[in-house]
Amino acid sequence: MGKVVVVTSGKGGVGKTTSTAALGAAVARTGKRVALVDFDVGLRNLDLIMGAERRVVFDLVNVIQGTAKLSQALIRDKRVETLFLLPASQTRDKDALTEEGVGEVIEKLSSVFDYVFCDSPAGIERGAQLAMRFADEAVIVTNPEVSSVRDSDRIIGLLDARTVKAERGEQIAKHVLVTRYDAARAARGEMLSIDDVLEILSTPLLGIIPESQDVLKASNLGSPVTLSDPTNSAARAYIEAAKRLEGEDLPVVVPFERKGFLDRLFGSMSLLDLFKRRGSAPVARERLQVLLAYERRNRSQPDLVSVLREEIMAVIARHVQIDQDYLQVSMDRGETMSTLEIDIQIP
Repeated sequence: MGKVVVVTSGKGGVGKTTSTAALGAAVARTGKRVALVDFDVGLRNLDLIMGAERRVVFDLVNVIQGTAKLSQALIRDKRVETLFLLPASQTRDKDALTEEGVGEVIEKLSSVFDYVFCDSPAGIERGAQLAMRFADEAVIVTNPEVSSVRDSDRIIGLLDARTVKAERGEQIAKHVLVTRYDAARAARGEMLSIDDVLEILSTPLLGIIPESQDVLKASNLGSPVTLSDPTNSAARAYIEAAKRLEGEDLPVVVPFERKGFLDRLFGSMSLLDLFKRRGSAPVARERLQVLLAYERRNRSQPDLVSVLREEIMAVIARHVQIDQDYLQVSMDRGETMSTLEIDIQIP
């Protein structure tokens, strides 16, 4: 059976879909059979990154609902013959995905592919949880900034509680992929350092992708950066990350700041060093550590209220159709007892 890898983040805009395409293409270039699955129902983008938007006929929802075969929905890449895409639906909502249906699709894919990369939607709702549900490993994509790292910590908690492997008492292998890393800004203390991110998340580092216009250019052209120009810095970083994912023991090199002439000329001045060290990253790191310590302590079950709301909504839907806004679920936590309040408006 092939390995199922979910690429997730929690926060949107960190380069998750771009990373899914780049990692999958890099693995496929080695001759492995790779399937990329887009779980972002209603907001699909993986087909654009892969340059396959005009070739989509059937999608993941069609396969789950039985209106198309898996072989009909899979799109073979024109550049790498071992690389395939299973697009998401653009016209349905996330409720069209069912756990049973997703499980069957993932099982079929893993029986014929070496790697199945699941591109998770942003957030922690149904689509994201189904994307990670059957994963063997997880790549958590994060930017070195406070909100992104906080959301990544939340995702790690879900991976340890809501996956099939976790429910069996097994550990799901997790890796952090830091994207949009700017060495100059990190040196000035304007963003979290790699050490800060790893200390806070306590998760092994898969790779560091530098900020690069080559990534945007490749996406605009409809090609993973690892295929459009494998020699640029971002592509090389993704290729090395893919090798680590496959089990190769490669050291991760932190990109360094390329100093200009004036920096080298005045680099020994203590006043310049003082200004360079003044940044917001140390404050951000301390705030984040305090916040996550509180959230982890009070997190008896990942997002309990959201989970209850989703399950209650599913029960109600069997009997009457109501808008999700008509259901309000809240919890008042006390020292010895918590009170759950449910407010349902049925028109």
